[in-house]
Amino acid sequence: MAQLTRHFNVVAVCDPDRERQEEAKERFDFSAYDDFAGLVADEAVELMVVANPSQLHCQDSIAAMRAGKHVIVEKPMAPTLDEVDEMIAASKETGQILTVNQNYRYASDFLRIKEIVESGVLGRIVLMRFTDHGFSRRWDWQTLKQYGGGILNNKGAHTIDWALLLVDDPEPEVMAHMETTPLYAGDAESHAKLIIRPKDGPMIDIEMTHTNAYPQESCLIMATQGSLSSNRELIRWKYFRLEDASPLVLDTQPSPDRSYNRENLPWIEESYQPYQNLSNDVQHLYQDLYATIRQGAPLAITAESVRRQIVVLEKCREQNGV
Repeated sequence: MAQLTRHFNVVAVCDPDRERQEEAKERFDFSAYDDFAGLVADEAVELMVVANPSQLHCQDSIAAMRAGKHVIVEKPMAPTLDEVDEMIAASKETGQILTVNQNYRYASDFLRIKEIVESGVLGRIVLMRFTDHGFSRRWDWQTLKQYGGGILNNKGAHTIDWALLLVDDPEPEVMAHMETTPLYAGDAESHAKLIIRPKDGPMIDIEMTHTNAYPQESCLIMATQGSLSSNRELIRWKYFRLEDASPLVLDTQPSPDRSYNRENLPWIEESYQPYQNLSNDVQHLYQDLYATIRQGAPLAITAESVRRQIVVLEKCREQNGV
């Protein structure tokens, strides 16, 4: 029996590959099944991790919940909004927990950015820009539309999720541009640009691409009292306090020295070096899930909170004929 975290043990797995089944038995000494039905029927399984291809997430998650298992499903939660709603309905019907592996919500850089934004030191946020840049070629199943592949699902499930957690609008306006390039062997998109406009809140600019060999900062926030910049390894923010600056008074008279208005704002600059550890983020996710299952704590990552992300993903696909 292999220990996943301090609170969870892996008791069984499912994989159609016979060699991987044997490897699981030999290395970890737990049950291995070649079909999902066998895994679902295993009474030793209490929590099911649904980490198969995206197009199977809905049917397998529902089957697991109806068999009395709690479910944590890999991102993206499901390819369509209808499937997400079916999964949520099944969770309510069965009383089983349904959550999603949005482990990036625990990333130390995101948590610090969220804290700074919510503190109000930057003033009113005007624009939030998130990027996931890189240059690479891919030829696996995630380059195919039929399997829910493409950079929108693969990267957007994290980047869009971050952005939506900073605004309060279940169905914001979305404008999207997506492109399939020769960098992918399949027919799914390798480049996506989104503009998201909530009813109340800043404009959100999101760019995900495999076509940029000169990546830009992962997060840039522009606001009325300062700005924030992050490249995931270092967060910097610069701001001033209104009470420390001279009053801003309109003056239509000619300037005394025939120049433009100039002032030296009383800037405050701070920085923070995040601790990037994907394994640690996953540990936090499972610790919270344990607290929900065993101690009745509120679910940290609800399916409803992830549904907002799928709303945006679906609008992007509709606009681009996917």
